[in-house]
Amino acid sequence: MLESLKKDLENLKDLKKAKILQRFFKTGKGEYGEGDIFLGIPVPKQRKIAKKYSNITLSNIQSLFGSKIHEYRLVGLLVLIFKYKESSVKDKEKIFNFYLKNTKNINNWDLVDLSAPNIIGEYTYLKKDSRVLFTLAKSNNLWEKRIAMISTYAFIKKQEFNEAFKIAEILVYDKHDLIHKVVGWMLREIGKRNQDIEEEFLKKYAYNMPRTMLRYAIEKFDKKKRKYYLTYKKA
Repeated sequence: MLESLKKDLENLKDLKKAKILQRFFKTGKGEYGEGDIFLGIPVPKQRKIAKKYSNITLSNIQSLFGSKIHEYRLVGLLVLIFKYKESSVKDKEKIFNFYLKNTKNINNWDLVDLSAPNIIGEYTYLKKDSRVLFTLAKSNNLWEKRIAMISTYAFIKKQEFNEAFKIAEILVYDKHDLIHKVVGWMLREIGKRNQDIEEEFLKKYAYNMPRTMLRYAIEKFDKKKRKYYLTYKKA
């Protein structure tokens, strides 16, 4: 079944688009996606493949995770999400732990963003135990830190913001642009639901917050409010 899955993906490859994606996802030497290989397959087509092969084993998914081919890893994650949604609580725990053991293979922002909220976020919310998010947030690994922040989206969608604010406080002065963006994004998602609460956080951190993070966080504010925070000074 695994070889059939790979063959289906190979049949969909688009070398012209692959070259564009190689640049977009920073796969050059010294870049965050160094060594990643793309087939050039759009995500909707990958979802169809994942649904077709949703019965493959965790061992098969582990094999996909071990590949340098980006789409193999993404399809593996999409299958894992299907499995998680359909599993018992006991099996959800198994998938959760499997994911955590493979963070080294979940190593580009799209892989993180498509999967972490649906597995790590949902499970930590289900168990009312977010300790692993704080461990990940304090990691030296870029992707584990991003996993921690984006996983809080599962809480935000349920109108629970404390985890997101606490993780944001850990990451607010991080040096990497991809962390700036995801922290700002989650703050924006909070603001879409409760702008007053988001502004309480911003009034504490906006002055020293990285500019990209701040711009993401205030993107949905009205023009006057955006200008206020972009020129914000501590009292």
